Amino acid sequence: MTIKSILGTVAALALTATAASADIKIGFAAEAYPPFTAKNAAGEWEGFEVDLKNALCAAMKEECTVVDVAWDGIIPALLAGKIDAIVASMSITEERLKTINFSDKYYNTPAVLVAPKSSDMSADSTDGKIIGVQVSTIHQNYAEKHFGGAQIKTYSTFDEHNQDLTAGRVDAVVGDSIAFSDYLASAPDMEVKAELSDEEVFGPGVGVGMRKEDTELAEKFNAAIKQIRADGTYDAIGKAYFDFDIYGG
Repeated sequence: MTIKSILGTVAALALTATAASADIKIGFAAEAYPPFTAKNAAGEWEGFEVDLKNALCAAMKEECTVVDVAWDGIIPALLAGKIDAIVASMSITEERLKTINFSDKYYNTPAVLVAPKSSDMSADSTDGKIIGVQVSTIHQNYAEKHFGGAQIKTYSTFDEHNQDLTAGRVDAVVGDSIAFSDYLASAPDMEVKAELSDEEVFGPGVGVGMRKEDTELAEKFNAAIKQIRADGTYDAIGKAYFDFDIYGG
């Protein structure tokens, strides 16, 4: 079976699965975050996490509806009951675990520092520089913890800080290495200056965010992640977007 046919089957199953209960409202960050989530010309969501969501909902035999929520309001929306789960490249961190629960991880990729090729920027030479980060992210947390001598400038979306880097309004930006792929392909004057690591800040990877009391839902997501990892669906989805194992070590 080809990757294309597997993904088609997953999408069909997600649409036709008989729900055991009311629809599960899945929160996507409203802002584009390719290759994980983005809307095509027809206004339809597509990307790795879109296909992953379809596969998980099919494995759970649940109907799932997507709700667009601004990134910085996505946890409040979950706690207020506007959504039931977050599938939006949200890293599992100790700080977030104080407020919400997470499934097991479903991918893990490193964070990086990106700056112009012509600069001498490095992770050890950020003093006096302006570093752009998306607000309410682990990348903001990392920059504030490790780049104390720099001015940290926050942005509502990932694209906004990339635009300011191109325009020279910031000296560097911090974000997910894979999310930078499209930007770096279109910005030949930019490059990755350093891969960043801090287990305390970045956590073990990305998971599905849920309310702490929704333990049954967490068990369902964990079982679904385990199932699609075991039956090859996860690998088929990953290979459609990446030339490496997105699950990570």
